Amino acid sequence: MSGTSLDGVDIAIVDYGQPIPEPVYCNTKPYPAQIQQRLRDVIRAEKVAIDELSKLDVEVARFYAEVVNAALSSNSISPQSVAAIGCHGQTICHNPDIDPIYTLQIGDPNTLSTRTGITTVADFRRRDMALGGQGAPLAPAFHQTRFHSNRHNRVIINIGGIANITYLPANQHEAVTGFDTGPGNTLLDYWINRQQGLKQDSNGDWAAAGQVITALLDTMLTNEPYFQRSTPKSTGTEYFSPAWLKAFSPENFTAIDVQATLLELTARTIALGIKQLPDVATECYVCGGGVHNGYLMQRLYQLLGDCQVSSTAELAVDPDFVEAQAFAWLARETLNHRPGNLPSVTHASAPAVLGGVFQIPPGTSE
Repeated sequence: MSGTSLDGVDIAIVDYGQPIPEPVYCNTKPYPAQIQQRLRDVIRAEKVAIDELSKLDVEVARFYAEVVNAALSSNSISPQSVAAIGCHGQTICHNPDIDPIYTLQIGDPNTLSTRTGITTVADFRRRDMALGGQGAPLAPAFHQTRFHSNRHNRVIINIGGIANITYLPANQHEAVTGFDTGPGNTLLDYWINRQQGLKQDSNGDWAAAGQVITALLDTMLTNEPYFQRSTPKSTGTEYFSPAWLKAFSPENFTAIDVQATLLELTARTIALGIKQLPDVATECYVCGGGVHNGYLMQRLYQLLGDCQVSSTAELAVDPDFVEAQAFAWLARETLNHRPGNLPSVTHASAPAVLGGVFQIPPGTSE
């Protein structure tokens, strides 16, 4: 899994031979600097050269293959013992709100399967979109399997570049719902990088030292229609981008206060999304990179009142690798010809087996 934060690739090797799926190994490999920058440039560009996009498609897949092969080698696991790689790919664009709707993830699965010698399942989102769905979020089906409680209404909050939530009602006859709430870390990371040359605001310390600019926050919340839209809805960093932020003239304010305001925007829009759910949630569990932002977690705790806010680590799932495990699970569902989407989340017209399967004939791996 490589998400909208563009920080690197998460890998999870999951053993499904246990009553509860057991992660054998989890790790993150940062993107090489030149690939990371080129991905960022492509995502933010209004127009992209087809040769650059095609090169990146293969180069990202080669990097994925390096990550997979190194993980298997370090754990003495043979490629032949792995049923499949579930590969999300790197999202370049995602637009479910125009006609035709579209999404694009790169990381050529032909290259990945050939360089690892492992059947690869990829391109998970477009089948759901072909059925009229948003194509996102897809993790809720895994969340339902792994995190459902018969006693508590739960919300799983994933804070990557974009933030999304999954509502898991205790009553299994009620529908699971979920959607993207808006920016997660993307604007926070961009602003601190622009102002201080840092990749991220560690623990949210810089934001915590600033003051929220109330007028700026109110303008963002009021002028951006996405925050008030009803479900289904999903978005991406190509929408909540530097250009989106620039429209609010942040350079007219003190930089540290803009950081504080952007963190408050993330926290407020997550809380707003949770308050729009069909019923009251009593437990919220956070995963993704945002779980390490102590000040953001503090603000969520304060904004969500009586809802318990903690990490998915409390449910014995490492918060950094929930999504990587989700795509292992989705690959397993595909190989077993079972649907991986939830129409109650994406509003697709039907459940669907997701993705394409790129099999390895004997003797074809490099």
